[in-house]
Amino acid sequence: MTAPARMVEASDADIIGESRHQPERFAVIFDRHFSEVHRYVERRLGSDIADDIASDTFLTAFGRRDSYDTSRPDARPWLYGIATNLVGKHRRRQTSALRAYRLAATTDTLGGHEDQVAARVSAQRRRGELVHALARLSPGEQDVLFLVALAEFTHQEVAEALGISYGTVGSRLSRARAKLSRHLGQPTSPGTEKD
Repeated sequence: MTAPARMVEASDADIIGESRHQPERFAVIFDRHFSEVHRYVERRLGSDIADDIASDTFLTAFGRRDSYDTSRPDARPWLYGIATNLVGKHRRRQTSALRAYRLAATTDTLGGHEDQVAARVSAQRRRGELVHALARLSPGEQDVLFLVALAEFTHQEVAEALGISYGTVGSRLSRARAKLSRHLGQPTSPGTEKD
């Protein structure tokens, strides 16, 4: 009865340390964090690629478990850092999707039910503005913003996940928010945007 209680109470660092000699123990890390990492990746890239990227995150983590800093009891920042790096490798696909959303959002809809159509077009345009504004952020600003907004990480957790300083997290987040505010506060027509 003592062993199961120990497994439930063991920190991520303890589990990862044990997995260095008992690889099957890493399954506990997968069970604890896969759903959360998957949601994060899905929100960043969409459901089509989320399964692959989330799985690759844990495969990469398993391969790097010998280098994990066991003084950090929570593996979430480490796992999110790996996931964020993998998301970065797929940024071209993300950029293409953002462009497609933007084009779809700026297409005028004609036809019956004028009020309903007008409301839908307005909502599509606003979503398109948001997507376009997000696409204008640098990759580093996007990574920090999405880790704070989607993963609900603290500045310290973001710093650990991305391997950057606490101050860099704050400055990137501040720049991202300012850019989003500027771009969303002054809607522009397609083709007339200015940075």
